[in-house]
Amino acid sequence: METTAAHSDKQPLPSAPQVKVLIVDDDRAICDYMETLLESDGYQVKTLNDPSTIEEEVKSGGYHLLVLDLMMPKMDGLEALRRVRKIDSDVAVIIFTGYPTVESAQESMRLDAVRYLKKPFNVDEFREALENVIRKKGLARTPEEKLHKVIGDTVRTLRKDKDLTLKQMAKRSNLSVSLLSQIERAESSASISSLYKIAQSLDARLHDLFGEM
Repeated sequence: METTAAHSDKQPLPSAPQVKVLIVDDDRAICDYMETLLESDGYQVKTLNDPSTIEEEVKSGGYHLLVLDLMMPKMDGLEALRRVRKIDSDVAVIIFTGYPTVESAQESMRLDAVRYLKKPFNVDEFREALENVIRKKGLARTPEEKLHKVIGDTVRTLRKDKDLTLKQMAKRSNLSVSLLSQIERAESSASISSLYKIAQSLDARLHDLFGEM
């Protein structure tokens, strides 16, 4: 908590590169679900339902991770991965499939996929795979940045549970809408004094803002 207090209310956090993820799956429902899941974890996500455009997307997108479905009607995931590898040998790739086979798993590894996961996938296993990727690429958040994300997520959840807008909470806490928005997005740290005002405005205790840490 001393670390949080050492920052002024307007001091921006050191910005770590945001991890960019491309999800390629012809099933829109799966794309929507994974996009919601990953964006809630702080990733920048784009989905692609047509794998035939993957080369152009990878060339221009600057992605750190691709999530490829193995079985797609226009082009299977392995062929998509072969094309990707001709233009980007560094991007991390996770293969998903509802029809796992030894042959496709071996070919995925030969093409340097980092994981081969079966559908329906286990969310914890998927998150673990992502964390391994970002650690290897040096994109992991520092402990301080993780703390600010926990605080931001908790404040947003408590505010929405009470059906408060940022403007209403700003009036309650006597803090600016801009600062509250930055805190919720983990883009700015907050002093203990500001966190105390936020907690009061939410009828919560100060330590409630730190989640389950």
